Amino acid sequence: MVLFGPIPWRTSERGCVDWFGGSGAGPPKFADAYERFLVIEVLGEARRVRFAAVPLDPILQRGLAPGGDDPAADLRDGYLRADPGSPAAMLRAVLKARDLTGSFEKPRYIAYDDTLCAHSRSGIVGCTRCLQLCPTSAITPAGDGVAIDANICAGCGQCAAACPTGAASYALPSEDALMRKLRAMLIAYREAGGERPIVLVHDDPHGGPLIDALARFGDGLPAHVLPLPVNEITQIGLESIAAAFAYGASAMRLLLRARPRHDISGLLRTMALAEPILMGLGFGSGRIAAIETDDPDLLLEALRTIPAMLPAPRPATFRPLGGKRSVLRFALSELYRAAPEPAGVIAIPAGAPFGAVEIDAGGCTLCLSCVSACPTGALRDDPDRPMLRFVEDACVQCGLCQATCPEHVITLKPQIDFDATRAPARILKEEEPFCCIRCSKPFGVKSTIERVVAKLEGKHWMYSGSSQRIDVVRMCEDCRVAAVTEQGFDPYGAHNQTVRTTDDYLHEREAQRLADQNKG
Repeated sequence: MVLFGPIPWRTSERGCVDWFGGSGAGPPKFADAYERFLVIEVLGEARRVRFAAVPLDPILQRGLAPGGDDPAADLRDGYLRADPGSPAAMLRAVLKARDLTGSFEKPRYIAYDDTLCAHSRSGIVGCTRCLQLCPTSAITPAGDGVAIDANICAGCGQCAAACPTGAASYALPSEDALMRKLRAMLIAYREAGGERPIVLVHDDPHGGPLIDALARFGDGLPAHVLPLPVNEITQIGLESIAAAFAYGASAMRLLLRARPRHDISGLLRTMALAEPILMGLGFGSGRIAAIETDDPDLLLEALRTIPAMLPAPRPATFRPLGGKRSVLRFALSELYRAAPEPAGVIAIPAGAPFGAVEIDAGGCTLCLSCVSACPTGALRDDPDRPMLRFVEDACVQCGLCQATCPEHVITLKPQIDFDATRAPARILKEEEPFCCIRCSKPFGVKSTIERVVAKLEGKHWMYSGSSQRIDVVRMCEDCRVAAVTEQGFDPYGAHNQTVRTTDDYLHEREAQRLADQNKG
């Protein structure tokens, strides 16, 4: 179908708008008549395109003005968008929709494993990183984990980059595939005699045309700048940054739009996390930064002003393979080996996926509720003794232990301890077990049992009247049942179970009457 010149229009009996070829009045102002428009029919012979207003997701979605009710609507795939106030834009969208045949399959950008999610346990909320970062609200709480709506997800990847456990991981490509691409590029550059490479991460819709413009109308990128195309800049996580510098990159620059299409706070947090790690390992500051521009000349100027910096003195050659969390730990350990001045422990900002747990030993009762809440097994008990152990390499700083602790004695300490990967479990608190006074079986914490006995003995009706009754607290679960049966008392009965009859009340009333008469 080919449309020439202005297109007359009329409203059909079914409430649709018909466009006809020929001369006459221009197309209607759709914003005045409809909220949404859906292409439902194209008749080549009649040269007619029919629109109808629909209440739900249309194929042709009107553009939203700044401050609209859905600022992230233009991020979703599978839509044709046009300004309803621009007839030319509407016509271009119609002509494009005419050529769309077949079916559209929405990409699944995020792979999600709910068994690894640390969002909540038993109704107590821990990690909320992905919920805070999603620009399209595609992520919602769902029980102990979250639910990701693939139809709404725009593929920015910030949830995957921030996920501390690897429950959410990017799929286009996966983290280990992107790291292997970095490895091949930097090793090939080094073997060809290249020095001090700078990795320029860019996306194809924005960065590709800028780099092409430099190549066609200028001198191109500097020879030591290696472009790395990705689906979304915001998908870059700490594992890719650590791998790049471990493989021998001297600097990394992330090419962003002058006006980003969505919030990039997740990427900024990742960069803020990488900066102290690189400084703590002796790389210095200024190794990673963002370049926000839509101008190829400004891009070239920013790349040329990057100071010369030495790469890692012992570049790594490891092959990443596995899930997000495993390749992140592997990349950081290799970066530590390749670093010029490695430090054992590095303090990092709050919210980082690494760190330690500290407790107030005096206030801890070893109830072990934190052990049952920990999703990664970083906090552990001991089957033989009252003990709380901690494995720092497994801790993701989700905060569930801190939120679950009834005594509120747990604090999180974000840091990277490179020796923690080889260190055994650290004992946070240990006490002597209390043994049953009847069968000598250990069944509790000695200090806790003694504290309970001190609070109840002689002060609670259930344990008054007989010194043997308080002994049931000092017995294990089996001996306690036997002792209660032998003594023949109900531990849940009410105090003072004396039976009173009507005669008792009458005698009491008569005695009170006589006493009052004697007083008179």
